[in-house]
Amino acid sequence: MLHVLKQIARGGRKTERPPQPGAAQVGIDRLQHDVLRTLGRALAIRHVDAGSCNACELELHALVNPYYNIEGLGIRFVASPRHADMLLVTGPVTTHMLIALQRTYDAVPAPKLVVAAGACACNGGIYGESYATIGGLRNVLPVDVEIDGCPPTPTMLLQGILAAVRGRSAR
Repeated sequence: MLHVLKQIARGGRKTERPPQPGAAQVGIDRLQHDVLRTLGRALAIRHVDAGSCNACELELHALVNPYYNIEGLGIRFVASPRHADMLLVTGPVTTHMLIALQRTYDAVPAPKLVVAAGACACNGGIYGESYATIGGLRNVLPVDVEIDGCPPTPTMLLQGILAAVRGRSAR
């Protein structure tokens, strides 16, 4: 242990300094204001994996880390579709997930937003339509926003979520 402490003392600080508040903070404050103005509260998202390879899920998990911090914007993931404002679906819709996906959609209270995240959810991706998959989410549910990419980056996911919220406020 003493050896490690000496090495740390010799090497100095290895982490980056925290960013200074500036224009980025103004943009974050504006996004939070848009979410709260549109919904009057935090945006609750119910995520459904309809049969993906989990690449999109890894990018979704990055949204809740301290770098993206979507909870600070007033956006959170919920476990129950009855508490959700938005249904975010990843992966091609498999035949085994079809009924569960439709029941989840029906359980989300109106007015609801539906976002297809990733190439597979948008159009079936590399899986396409086959005996095991129905293809993209549009074949099953009405979709408000599609976020293309395999997988989409956390920034693209956040932009798509915010586009859905802003589209709702424009209605």
